[in-house]
Amino acid sequence: MAKLFPTIGNWFQDASTLQVFEVVAVDENNSTIEVQYDDGDIGEFELEMWGQLNLLAAAAPEDPNAGYGTSYSDRWEDSAGHLNGYYTNPLEMIEAESFTGFDDLL
Repeated sequence: MAKLFPTIGNWFQDASTLQVFEVVAVDENNSTIEVQYDDGDIGEFELEMWGQLNLLAAAAPEDPNAGYGTSYSDRWEDSAGHLNGYYTNPLEMIEAESFTGFDDLL
């Protein structure tokens, strides 16, 4: 079986545990590969151990952001009730300074 190179952003499935994960970082100085599982957990593999894993290339889950605590189904609220109805120009909120004399007369 050909070994799969750990490229950031690629998804893999461990054939022995059936866990699906994404490679999120490769640290060549420490010889480690950081992964994030589809449930949001973070893991790390030694580079030597990576070559011994029985990995399969996997497609990203239907909602790959679910592990990050966000979802494609989470949308920005565009409803009229969500918008600030009291928006004004910030410059209009600046109060003018009032003084009665001139500084150059002193």
